[in-house]
Amino acid sequence: MYRRFGSNLLNFLRCVLLICAAGVACASSAGVDSVVTLRAKYASLDEALRQNQFKRPLVLDSVETPNRLQGDIYAVIEHPFGVVSAGLDHPDHWCDVMILHVNTKYCHATVGPSGTVLKVYVGKKTPEELTFVPHIEFIYSVAAATPNYLEILLQAQDGPMGTSDYRIQLQAVALANDKSFLHLTYSYATNFAGQLAMQTYLATLGRGKVGFTVTGKGANGEPAYIGGVRGVVERNTMRYYLAIDSFLQFTNAAPTAQLEKRLQAWFTAIERYPRQLHDLDQGAYLEMKRAEYLRQQTVQ
Repeated sequence: MYRRFGSNLLNFLRCVLLICAAGVACASSAGVDSVVTLRAKYASLDEALRQNQFKRPLVLDSVETPNRLQGDIYAVIEHPFGVVSAGLDHPDHWCDVMILHVNTKYCHATVGPSGTVLKVYVGKKTPEELTFVPHIEFIYSVAAATPNYLEILLQAQDGPMGTSDYRIQLQAVALANDKSFLHLTYSYATNFAGQLAMQTYLATLGRGKVGFTVTGKGANGEPAYIGGVRGVVERNTMRYYLAIDSFLQFTNAAPTAQLEKRLQAWFTAIERYPRQLHDLDQGAYLEMKRAEYLRQQTVQ
């Protein structure tokens, strides 16, 4: 009996080891596939990255379906992959990224039963008390982290004003000459109530605001840009991308100087695209963000 038990236990352990090995192999294979896919995308965008309206190696796409909006940015960034990985492979660092966005009022990372959660309050482009600001709870996960590839996922089931199924995905791969290639996806779903709220916004506060996709030429010969909800998602995708880039620029700066340098860098970056992204003057933005960052460090 004991011999049979020992034989069965040995077989069981062999099965466990085989399953674990298969899992590691699958994960490794998935990571290799992601690297290959992202590098292929980089190669296919060579011309667009070199010549575009952004005057930097960046390509922006957006998609609108009946119930979903998505923005994608592909960009070459002037940061070694090691800096990218060390900077973004940490939930607290993502809060430092998020707070640069003009609409982010507060961000805090906690670890709970469902994993690491970023509680992000998203409001107006003016100072607000958190009591009146809706929030989104993003589940933070590291999908892959290897010496030359990083993939981070932020996912939220619910959002404000009829939005849901939020997804922020960052992929990065190492390039030559201490550069990295980055893919950022920002998407969410909307229901009827959310679509109605967006229509109201576009008819009032959002009237005249545009995105980056060129749809033709205006009567004056200047480019005509996409408006509506695609314009909204393109602006927000760009704001998040510029926040990531501004955060990474100063990872090696003195800790006491990092916030101010990042705020200045983010504001300078968005002002390169005033038609789409200008909302506040520099003084108002800096004053608001300094106060919000202080609140983020002191309020739990």
